[in-house]
Amino acid sequence: MKIAVAGGTGVAGRHVVDVLRERGHLPVVLSRSRGVDLMTGAGLEAALAGAEVVIDVSNVTTNRKSVAINFFEKAAGNLLRAAQYAGVRHLVAPSIVGVDKVRHPYYAGKLRHEELIRAGSTPWTIMRATQFYEFVGQAVNSVPGPIALVPAIPVQPIAVREVAEALATLALQPPSGMAPELAGPEVQPLVTLARALMAAGGTRRRPILPLPLPGPMRQGALLPTTPGPRGTRTFTTWLKTQYT
Repeated sequence: MKIAVAGGTGVAGRHVVDVLRERGHLPVVLSRSRGVDLMTGAGLEAALAGAEVVIDVSNVTTNRKSVAINFFEKAAGNLLRAAQYAGVRHLVAPSIVGVDKVRHPYYAGKLRHEELIRAGSTPWTIMRATQFYEFVGQAVNSVPGPIALVPAIPVQPIAVREVAEALATLALQPPSGMAPELAGPEVQPLVTLARALMAAGGTRRRPILPLPLPGPMRQGALLPTTPGPRGTRTFTTWLKTQYT
């Protein structure tokens, strides 16, 4: 089956493409490096010709609300219009557990992404997942200096490969609207995972200072609230594959 992957060269997209190929499908990468510009729509119609399913893992790295919203409005808007024109029968996209509870500039963009997909004419499935394991390093390195300030919050992160596998599976099923939330196998303090990452050599060693955060994240807003699939690869196992 021909399946288009928007953002197929990104952190999650590369894994989605690999999983689809391993399962015998024909992934078509929608990215600027392949002649497709989601922000302008250039190349989209040609790339989607004959595609039955689109997996939208397009993304932007930003801490500015306006940038995040602008990206998803333009990219998703162009993709949805091209998908309708091409007769795509199913659009699948990941989102974030707690995206509607946590006030974060990037989350505002992802929430807008969800809204656009829901309002589109192409049948859809959205799967909210918890943070990737890479999130731990991002949290540790977000504040430079001699001390790492790490939010004192509970998290249940997951290996990005397992998210990609779940998205590929959903792509072959009928559209289901909001899919069950996907999360990692363990709930742990982010500070504990940060210390394990440092011990494994995944980031610069320095003292860690737990940073109490007011509001939903401290109360578990990033954790799943409903039953759903859970990953099997633990953070410890992931560290061994990355840093040994």
